[in-house]
Formats: sequence, C-alpha cells, structure tokens
Amino acid sequence: MRKRKRIMIHVKLALHLILAGLLTLSAGIFAQSMSIGHTTIVFYDGNRNRNIETEVYYPADNPGENVPVSAGSFPVLVFGHGFLMSWQSYQNFWLELVPHGYVICFPTTEMGLSPNHEDFGLDLRFIAIEMQNENANSNSIFFQTLSPNTGLMGHSMGGGASFLAAENNSSISSLINFAAAETNPSAIAAAANITVPALLFSGDDDCVTPPNQNQVLMYDNLDSDCKTHIRIINGGHCYFADDNFFCSLGESSCNPSLNITREEQQAVTFDFLNLWLQYTLYGDETAFNVFNDSLQSSTRVNFSQFCNTTSLQNPIDQSEFEIFPNPATNLLNLKLTGGNIGGLLSIFNTVGEKVYQKIVNSCNAQIDLSNLPGGAYFVIYLKDSHTYSSMVIKTLKHG
Repeated sequence: MRKRKRIMIHVKLALHLILAGLLTLSAGIFAQSMSIGHTTIVFYDGNRNRNIETEVYYPADNPGENVPVSAGSFPVLVFGHGFLMSWQSYQNFWLELVPHGYVICFPTTEMGLSPNHEDFGLDLRFIAIEMQNENANSNSIFFQTLSPNTGLMGHSMGGGASFLAAENNSSISSLINFAAAETNPSAIAAAANITVPALLFSGDDDCVTPPNQNQVLMYDNLDSDCKTHIRIINGGHCYFADDNFFCSLGESSCNPSLNITREEQQAVTFDFLNLWLQYTLYGDETAFNVFNDSLQSSTRVNFSQFCNTTSLQNPIDQSEFEIFPNPATNLLNLKLTGGNIGGLLSIFNTVGEKVYQKIVNSCNAQIDLSNLPGGAYFVIYLKDSHTYSSMVIKTLKHG
C-alpha cells in the first residue's frame, strides 16, 4: 500500500494529517488500498451520432480485465488527455487514485493533429452522464457501485476541454485540471459559467501553457463558491503526466531544463489532489482543513484561493482542553472541562507513529512520558464530534 506521508514535512501539517487519519480511516486518504480493474466502454451519443471509446480504471478486489468492481460507492472522474497524448500517458493518475476509491475514465477521442475542442468537451460531459446510467444498468459491471459525485479533470488541451464540459453543468461535484490550455471555444470564457468547486494546477515554469496567459485567467473568471489555484514552484507542463514524446518535444523547445523532477512535481500534485478529492467527492471536511493548512505551510507551491466557507468543522472551545507543563520532562498533566470526560487520548511522534493511547475518565489526568525520547509530540483528544489537539515538547532530565 502506498502511504501518504510526503505532506507531513511541516510540523503543523503533520498534526492535521494525524487528525485526518483518526477521523477518516474507513473512507479516505488512509483507507486500505484496492486493486485496479480495467474495461473499455464505447459510449454512443445519438445527438451527435458519435462513438466515444473510453478506457475505464476502477477499484477491484483482484486486478485484471473486466473483473468485478469492489463493493462500494465510488466517485467517478472523467479525464481529458492533452494534445497528441493518449490515455496511457496518465497511468500515474490511475495508479494513484483508483486504489483510494475512484473510478477514472479516459476518452480516446480527439487524439489527432486537428482536434475539435468543442467535441472533446462534449465527450467529457457525456461520459459523466453515461457513467451514472451504468450505475443504474443491471447488465453493467458498474451496477450500484458508483457514487453520484463526479469530477471533471484534464491536462493541457484536456484541461481546457474540462472547462467546456463543466460550463453550466450542475450535475458534477468538482472541476480539477492540470496546466489547462485555452481552447476554441474559449475555456477562459466558459469559466464564467462554472459554479462548482474548482482546483487548478499550474507549473510556474510552464512555457507551453504559461499560467499568466492560461490558468490565471481561467481562475479569475471562475464563478465557483470555492476555487483554488496552485502554482508548483519550478513546475513544468509535461511533468503532470508520465513521459510522452510529443509533450516533451514541445516543452524542450522553450524550456529544455526544469529545476524539478517529474517525480517531485507529481508528488506535490497528488499531495493536494488527494485531499481536494477527499473533500469534494467524499465529503470529508477534515481533508479540506488539511488541504488549507498544506497551502499555508508548503514551501513547494504558491497559491490563490477564494472560498466562501473555509472552516467547516464543529466549532470547539480549545480552552476546555489543557495540558501542562509544556515543555515537560516525565509527567504531563491533562485538564478537561465542558463535559468532555470519556474521550480517547492519543500521542503521536512527528512521523505519525502512535506512542501512547488511553481513555480519559476524569477531569484531571497525568500522562507518563518517561519512556519517550526527547522531542516534539502531538497530543490528540477525541470526544464525540470534537477534536482537541496540542503539540508538546518532551525534554530530558538535567543532571
């Protein structure tokens, strides 16, 4: 199982990831990894007399072709490829997302030298609708396995087409794209008619679709109640995907040497993408808080954000939870007020390992730290829907 610990570099961020792990073990970032199934579906759009061949990757108990879908209710992602790029160039996305509980669909249309952007956007839109029909079709392997929550995604040309697919489209739950390119008709203009939550990724050193001429204008024009634009420092255009000859050839003509590796750029992308999808498609509010703290803490990105709601968890009074002294040597005192007795107290080190846990059944308790090495620790107290947290420093005895 691939573990999601890259984002725990910053101390405050590590604390929130531990919270996310405690609160979302059953359905989220730290859920048990699933195998990957694959099938090919040819959807037919009668209004356009058009076949849309689509490669679909999905959670399965056993890997393989046309194997049964795992039991569950999985959100759908529809992904548009870049110019002269096939779905195989985005293996990094299905390897990352499917094991975490997403179905991802790649149309293979408009892969030639003269793509029709409007048709490609309509293809993305149509697949999103048809996958919900698959969920209702008793003859489909996806029968009663799909969540109604759907995200539209895309890279480069496909990113621009995702704007066209999302325009005036209230049936989707989120729009996400990577180095989105301006299209004909205009993705920038379409953004004004998009109200769903949106996450845009850019590479600061992208010379193929420069952010200031593409994604910045798209972000500014979005009418979403919650939108975020992440600019990866030193990031490029092609590194969002796996290696592709045509994409690399185009980028090498204007920026032959990026100061970031493909692995580094994708690691940053997935750190934020997983949290955003967990929030917008699985409804995990903790993930949104972690996402926002990540933006504030990360030295790998710059960002812009507008969200009408940025604090979604139940309000708590942190004064109801007190630990002292801090720093501490051998004993840490805990004081609870406000009827919070009977919760679970856990202590984690800075790499997320649990080093202590107990149920607290009194207003005042003592925690023995004598067996722990010196350093920083996170104290987490969970009671009903409330979460209290603090960092404590363990010092060694002098003399």
